[in-house]
Amino acid sequence: MIADGQPRFTARGQPVYHFLGTSTFSEYTVVHVGCVAKISPAAPLDKVCVLSCGISTGFGATVNVAKPAKGSTVAIFGLGAVGLAAMEGARISGASRIIGVDLNSAKYEQAKKFGCTDFVNPKDYAKPVQEVIVEMTNGGVDRSVECTGNAAAMISAFECVHDGWGVAVLVGVAGKEAVFKTHPINFLNERTLKGTFFGNYKPRTDLPGVVDMYMNKELELEKFITHSVPFSEINKAFDLMLSGESIRCIIRMQD
Repeated sequence: MIADGQPRFTARGQPVYHFLGTSTFSEYTVVHVGCVAKISPAAPLDKVCVLSCGISTGFGATVNVAKPAKGSTVAIFGLGAVGLAAMEGARISGASRIIGVDLNSAKYEQAKKFGCTDFVNPKDYAKPVQEVIVEMTNGGVDRSVECTGNAAAMISAFECVHDGWGVAVLVGVAGKEAVFKTHPINFLNERTLKGTFFGNYKPRTDLPGVVDMYMNKELELEKFITHSVPFSEINKAFDLMLSGESIRCIIRMQD
């Protein structure tokens, strides 16, 4: 843990390490004070639990970092849970056109629930997807949010925004050996490249407000929750995630 680098649990004399400092699959846990947020006691935990990582990350990347103006055009790269949350942020911000980019064309139907107006599968084109988007939007989108962790997608997200005012936000975590390569003219033409962690939310102080957005019906969470399984079937949840069938699967600790 943060204070001493040691775990708080052992099993048969061996250390049991925390996952991301929170021990997500424990019924009870010990966490660092910096990982605890006090939320509305009326909030249903089987719904707001999805805010602890992916949903807040994507949603915040759009509303806190990209900050699209009402009527703007936005491209979202990667339509998993984080990308769909980023798309939801664009929808709530009032974007007039939201372009989803994914290698799986089956995701378009689902993305429409989150405001997707156009869909592009890079595999359908002989040219780079950023060129396709620039042509679609007569010069490029106002904002783009990358949620794949793929360096090529990151480059495409940056190069598809408009000269002069376009902003690209990188959310995905690339591999250790990944390299971001683009021509310096893309910066000289006054495009902006940003990165973000957890959607620029400070968990202890900001997460309660996101929960309140849900409680006030300003933010929909139910549409992110596509499956629910008991803890005994946790491997099924991973299978659903790997196959792309689920957006978020809730693990029921007691059933």
